[in-house]
Amino acid sequence: MAALMKGQVCVVTGASRGIGRGIALQLCQAGATVYITGRHLDTLQATAQEAQSRGGRCVPVVCDSSHESEVRRLFEQVDQEQHGRLDVLVNNAYAGVQAIFHNKDLAFWESPASMWDDINDVGLRGHYLCSVYGARLMVPAGRGLIVVISSIGGLQYFFNVPYGVGKAACDRLAVDCAQELRRHGPEELAPRRGAQQPLRSGERQCSWVPPPGPGVRGPTEPKPCSSVCPADPDILSLSGKVLPSCDLARRYHLQDVDGRPVQDYLSVKMLLTQVPSLRWLASYLPGFLRMPKWIMTLYTSKF
Repeated sequence: MAALMKGQVCVVTGASRGIGRGIALQLCQAGATVYITGRHLDTLQATAQEAQSRGGRCVPVVCDSSHESEVRRLFEQVDQEQHGRLDVLVNNAYAGVQAIFHNKDLAFWESPASMWDDINDVGLRGHYLCSVYGARLMVPAGRGLIVVISSIGGLQYFFNVPYGVGKAACDRLAVDCAQELRRHGPEELAPRRGAQQPLRSGERQCSWVPPPGPGVRGPTEPKPCSSVCPADPDILSLSGKVLPSCDLARRYHLQDVDGRPVQDYLSVKMLLTQVPSLRWLASYLPGFLRMPKWIMTLYTSKF
């Protein structure tokens, strides 16, 4: 894996901690040059130091994704230092976690109206800004991969109204951008993280599983999905799709860092465990039985 992405240039937003940090670590370990962004230089430098100890090169850049001027400067720096090359952009920056939990269980009319910006300014809007400036480097080269970190909140109600709307829009952002990028070479996709699951002390999650709830440790070091996905010769077949994390794990034969399988949240067995009255039935079903995706389509249909 050490040379899997040698010579490639990547940008990972929101890489000070959590999912973004884990992705940056794995991309550097695969030999890439990785620009990481966040709002605090000290945490960025800590991530960069650990990433570079694994190989590759990691460049910390202070950037608030809600400010277009800072996003523009980020990609100008990449353009100047890498002579216009950008192979992978991971849109991961997010700043709505505290707002979500400070207003937990409040209806949208009971929450501050600013909740929308708290959740979607750095997330959805920032992803769009980075996609715009990232694509301006990728399109002339006729290659590149843009990833938008999504969530099951784009499929069903989760946390609150602004969160679900923002995540559904992230899915649409990936699909619609891919529609326009397809004839120019670059691809875009949206890995969708699974349903929340608690972690035992010392355990870690893979790259596309969800952020933690209160009192749960967050993802710190993903398995190399972020590294093998760009190197997939059939990556074009995934362009413009919203991809469940469990499907990516199956496609690339990935496990968690401790050897556990990535939870398949489309398995009938797992779904039954979420219904108290049917949990008894789950023990009688094999794990390979999965819910067809057309059922998910019908479930989320608004017509």
